[in-house]
Amino acid sequence: MAAVTAVTAKPLRIASGNDPQTMDPHAVALLYQSRIGSQVYEGLVNRDRDFRLEGSLATSWQQVDAKAWRFRLRPGVRFHDGTPLTAEDVVFSIERALAKTSQRAFQLRGVTGARRVDDATVDILLAAPDAVLPEKLVLVGIMSRAWAAKHDVLLPQDYNAKQETFAVRNANGTGPYVLKRYEPDNRVVLAANPHWWGKRGNVDEATFVTIQSDATRLAALASDQVDFVIDPPFQDVPRLKAEQRFRIVETFDIGTQYLGFDQSRDELLFSDVKGRNPFKDLRVRRAIAHAIDVDTIVAKVLRGQARPTGSPLSKLVDGYLPELEKRLPYDPVAARALLKDAGYPNGFAVSLDCVNITYRAAVCQAIAGMLAQVGLRVAFQPFPTATFFPRLTQANTSFFEFGWTPTTDAWGTLHGIVRSFGEGGAGTFNGGRYSNAKLDALIDAIRVEPDLARRRAMVGDALRAMHADLPLLPLYRRTLAWVMKPNVSVAQWPNDILELRFVDLK
Repeated sequence: MAAVTAVTAKPLRIASGNDPQTMDPHAVALLYQSRIGSQVYEGLVNRDRDFRLEGSLATSWQQVDAKAWRFRLRPGVRFHDGTPLTAEDVVFSIERALAKTSQRAFQLRGVTGARRVDDATVDILLAAPDAVLPEKLVLVGIMSRAWAAKHDVLLPQDYNAKQETFAVRNANGTGPYVLKRYEPDNRVVLAANPHWWGKRGNVDEATFVTIQSDATRLAALASDQVDFVIDPPFQDVPRLKAEQRFRIVETFDIGTQYLGFDQSRDELLFSDVKGRNPFKDLRVRRAIAHAIDVDTIVAKVLRGQARPTGSPLSKLVDGYLPELEKRLPYDPVAARALLKDAGYPNGFAVSLDCVNITYRAAVCQAIAGMLAQVGLRVAFQPFPTATFFPRLTQANTSFFEFGWTPTTDAWGTLHGIVRSFGEGGAGTFNGGRYSNAKLDALIDAIRVEPDLARRRAMVGDALRAMHADLPLLPLYRRTLAWVMKPNVSVAQWPNDILELRFVDLK
């Protein structure tokens, strides 16, 4: 029997440039963690092959009154340790995701808690009506309360404080794959869950290998050490297409890359300007927009594997306005004039923080060079993920590049990255601590507006306000290219998450 198993097993080896950081489903809200966490932990809802909302641990849901949604749980579901999923586990998980140390709390603003109705039914309770609550529950993983209590992880890991808990390297979800091993900065090994309730592809074991070097990731694919590269270097994609040795699938990213600015402090932490903060002046933010030639960055640095944008959100997000795609034109003369008008005729010095992922570091270096042409002396500072994101969420940065991957609903993005920092996860990823009372009121109104057409119009108003005031400067959206052996079949989502349940090896 052992010999037959060895022959029929379908392993998949995946190379990625990024480590997931933690297995705790509520501790962080990073793309790199979601790529692993979504295989192990399930939410009440998920997305299908075509990225449309579908039931997961809930089979149906309905709004029962103005301040409650009722979810019917899927029968017969068990956690990986064999214990049954209960309504109490769902209540516990929603409350855990709302905890102070949870980075998932930002997407649950307005949720006050959950209550068990019966063994198969849970109500999620709201402070005010919420017409799109199910959308907010994607990636909010459900945990076993008994397992969490046994291992002293009733609260999420405090990621920013570098806390170590049992949930960082161990997991007990209900998903299609079971965590076998997590070796930070090295590999994650997942095994197929034979008792999963759903239908999945034929991958029996998946190993995610962290390889930070672009060249080494591709060399691993060429030498048969891995089967799949989820983030190939941009400069190699045209060559790989021409060679036709590997299968390549592509789509445009639902996310956006931005530049952000500290707009809260009276004096920047990392600048030579004393006694004032230049980024509080819209003229300075506009000058930076004029000084950056994003078209050239896309063509030369990203090798055409992206699309310049001026819109805060992509067309895949409800409420998107195509007219906002138009960027301020590349115009160094206008940039210098704006800086002079703002009181900085000789520019100023500032540090630019960036994640040390190769293509992002290269973009940041190009931006620094372009800003130098208008008198801004930019010291580019690359940081590993584990250092960069705590700096961002704690607002210990003056000038930064970051990417954001939204859901198809705009509210979570607006609430997470531009609403004033505050209770209930507001502005969790607002690294510049931008604050605009009128925009805040609009974002809060979007959350409780029951009429979807009116809600969409309000999103448009919020995006116009962002486009005018530049709390963040949109740069580009990537072309997501996945490179794999010809025998690998996948469903590609625009959020850059490879769902193993849709993978088949031929």
